[in-house]
Amino acid sequence: MAAFEYIALDPRGREQKGLIEADSARQARQLLREKQWSPLEVKQAKAKEDISGGGFAFGRGLSARDLALVTRQLATLVQAALPIEEALRAAAAQSSSQKIKSMLLAVRARVMEGHSLAGSLREYPSAFPELYRATVAAGEHAGHLGLVLDQLADYTDQRQQSRQKIQLALLYPVILLVASLAIVVLLLGYVVPDVVKVFVNTGQALPALTTGLIAVSEVVQHWGWLMLIGIVAAALAMRQALRDEKIKRRWHALILRIPLVGRLARATNTARFASTLAILTRSGVPLVDALGIAAAVIANLRIRDKVIEAAQRVREGGSLTRALDATGEFPPMMLHMIASGEKSGELDQMLARTARNQENDLAAQISLMVGLFEPFMLVFMGAVVLVIVLAILLPILSLNQLVG
Repeated sequence: MAAFEYIALDPRGREQKGLIEADSARQARQLLREKQWSPLEVKQAKAKEDISGGGFAFGRGLSARDLALVTRQLATLVQAALPIEEALRAAAAQSSSQKIKSMLLAVRARVMEGHSLAGSLREYPSAFPELYRATVAAGEHAGHLGLVLDQLADYTDQRQQSRQKIQLALLYPVILLVASLAIVVLLLGYVVPDVVKVFVNTGQALPALTTGLIAVSEVVQHWGWLMLIGIVAAALAMRQALRDEKIKRRWHALILRIPLVGRLARATNTARFASTLAILTRSGVPLVDALGIAAAVIANLRIRDKVIEAAQRVREGGSLTRALDATGEFPPMMLHMIASGEKSGELDQMLARTARNQENDLAAQISLMVGLFEPFMLVFMGAVVLVIVLAILLPILSLNQLVG
């Protein structure tokens, strides 16, 4: 059976859209008529992704939450000894999203045609990345698909929770930064000019601090909009330039050399690599293939290139520990744990443990940076306000001395 998208009129004359399973479009229309619906359009659900986003085609990837939910449902059903096609059908019926339902039914149709689940998921690369498909293929090959799907659901949940923790940790500093800049611009652009105008009209010689503040205020007041346009244009130009692979590699190499930021970027990428490699090896994916897939999830191109070189050394017969150590990007503790796993034959377990350690280390580094950023912003705002207050008070004190 295949999935068909339909548009029909119900008995009340209201237009209804949805999906229905049938052997042919003719049978789909017949099933709709049996429900006393008048079919207006019936067509087979698209098996490929449609980047235009039309119809029910799945043009954008699944969110981590949706992917984890679908994976968990499939794992539960498969572990309950349900055939994969029935598990896909039940998961599609459970979903409230028409796009997800269309995707699952289209995957089910390909499975019923004789394709493997991993091969069927390949039709949706943005929804099911290479890591996901390779893990599913390993589970099918080893005969432990339910267990592998359960591990994939855990992995997706952990990734989503880590991402949310990072976003929540950075939310307050970003808000504080934006609010601080807005207050400074407001003071310099609107408050300071009206206050210092009184001292300018007196004709007295103003202190250097007040003169400098007036100059900065005039720049913000008259050229602030142009500066804002320039910042936006520079950001857009930077974004366009980073599409060039050479420039992007140089930029990523520069990021790694920036104090604190480089350490955070390195910790983020190594943690992502470790957790991805752990789920792949634990699911039975060969180490060389797992290294290639795990390298693809590394965002920093400089680290990714070095990991690809390490994968080539492993392919040539070298040990994983020495290959990763040669990159110079991985922390010593991670390398020691991997070496221990290679010696004991429990590499998958040690990779999982070092992945957890890397995630914890990353969370600690983010907390440290956030903890340093907040007092820095408070000191910065205090210094700005102090300078503005002094620039206003100094002419007042000078005027009082003259009067006295």
